[in-house]
Amino acid sequence: MAGVDLFGDAAEAAMAAEAPLAERLRPRDLDELLGHDHLLGPGRALRVLIETDRLGSIVLWGPPGTGKTTLARIIARRTRKAFEPLSAVSAGVSEVRAVVERARRRLGEHGRGTILFLDEIHRFTRTQQDALLPHLEDGLLRLVGATTENPFTSLTAPLLSRSHLFRLEPLTARDVTALLRRALADERGLAGTGLRADPGALELLADRADGDARHALGALEVAASLAAAAGRSVIGREDAETALAMRALRYGPDEHYDVASAFIKSVRGSDPDAGLYWLARMLEAGEDPRFIARRLVILASEDVGLADPHALPLAVAAAEAVERVGLPEARLNLAHAVVYLARAPKSDRVTRALAAATADVRDRPAGAVPPPLRDAHLSGTRRLGHGVGYRSPHEDPAGAAAQEYRPPEVAGRRYYHPSGAGDDVARPGRPAAATGDPQGDPAG
Repeated sequence: MAGVDLFGDAAEAAMAAEAPLAERLRPRDLDELLGHDHLLGPGRALRVLIETDRLGSIVLWGPPGTGKTTLARIIARRTRKAFEPLSAVSAGVSEVRAVVERARRRLGEHGRGTILFLDEIHRFTRTQQDALLPHLEDGLLRLVGATTENPFTSLTAPLLSRSHLFRLEPLTARDVTALLRRALADERGLAGTGLRADPGALELLADRADGDARHALGALEVAASLAAAAGRSVIGREDAETALAMRALRYGPDEHYDVASAFIKSVRGSDPDAGLYWLARMLEAGEDPRFIARRLVILASEDVGLADPHALPLAVAAAEAVERVGLPEARLNLAHAVVYLARAPKSDRVTRALAAATADVRDRPAGAVPPPLRDAHLSGTRRLGHGVGYRSPHEDPAGAAAQEYRPPEVAGRRYYHPSGAGDDVARPGRPAAATGDPQGDPAG
C-alpha cells in the first residue's frame, strides 16, 4: 500500500463527480474532439504536428467553448515533453521564471523539452510577452497560447512572428447536437440519470449555443435538472428555454467591434429590422448607449448626408435623450433614430467631397488666400489689397456673385457631386468665376 494516496484518489474521484457536465465530458483525444476539421482532420497540419510530437510554438485563437483548453490538454497527453500549464490571469513574472528554471534543469539533466501552455495569453502585458521571447528563440520553451481576443491587437508582433496561429471557429449546430446526444448517452454525462431529450429541445439548445460547446452542455445540465425536479423523464423544449434564459450573452471585445460593424452596415443598408436586432443585441449585452448614440450621429452625416437634412438633428436629439433620460427609456429614442436613419435616403457625397478636399490640402501646394477674401477689418490692411474686389452675394440680384473663393492652385477643382437621392440634388448656386472655371459646378 506504500505510495498509494487513498485520500487523494478519493478526493479526485469526488471532484470529478461534482464537476460540471462540460468538464466531465471534456474530450481526451483528437478523435473525440468535434469540429475543426480544417485543422484536425486526417492529414491536416495541426493534427500531424500533434501526432508526430513535432509541435512548435502555436497560438490557438477562437471564441469561448471551441476547445482551445481541451486541445492543449490533448497535446499534453500526446507529447513526450513536459507540459507546464499557466493562466495569464493569475500568473506573473515569478511563476514564469519558475517554469523557465524547471525547463532549464529538465533539459540539462534529462534532455527533455518543455511546453508552456498559457491560457488567456492576451492578459499578459507586452513586457511579460517580451520576456518569453528569448526562451522561445533558444528552444528552451515551446509555447501553446490560447486567446479569445484578436491576437493581432492583443499580442506583440515579435511573439506572433515566433508562433504559428491557428483559428478555431465556433462549432456548427450539427456538431453541438452530436455533443448533446453524446452527453445523454455517456456514462460520464447523463446516461445514469435515465433522462431523454425531446428533439425540439436539442435543436433549440444547439441553435442557441452560438457554437459554444461549454454553454450548450451547461444549458443541457440545467434543463436536465429542471426536468428531474419536476419528475419528468424527458427534457422538454420548455426546460431548454428556461435554461437558455439564464445564459449571459457573450459580448467580448471582438464581439463589440463586430456587432457594432453589423449594426452600422444594417442601417446604412436601409434594413430597419436588422438595425433593431443589432441594437437590441448591444443593449441586452450591456453596451454603453452613448457609444450607440455617437455611432448614429456619425452615420447621419456620413451615410445619409444631404439626402435627408433632418437625419442629423434627429440623431443628435436621440443622443441628447440618452444623456437626459438614460436607460431603459432611452432604448425607444435609439430605436426611433435607428428606424428613421434606416428608412432615410442615403448619400455619402458630403463624405466623399470632404475626403477629396482633404486630399488636395495634403497633396497640392497651399496657395495664398486670394486678396479679395482676406481679412480687411484692421486699419491699413486695405492698403495691402485685403478685401479689395470682394463681391458680396447680398448685393447681387442673383444672390450668388461670380467670385473665385479658392487660391489658383485648386481653382476649378470640384469636390461635391450631388447624388440625386432624396434632397441631395443639384440646386442653383454660384455662377462660375469671371476668370473662367472649366469645372465649375452650377449646383454649388
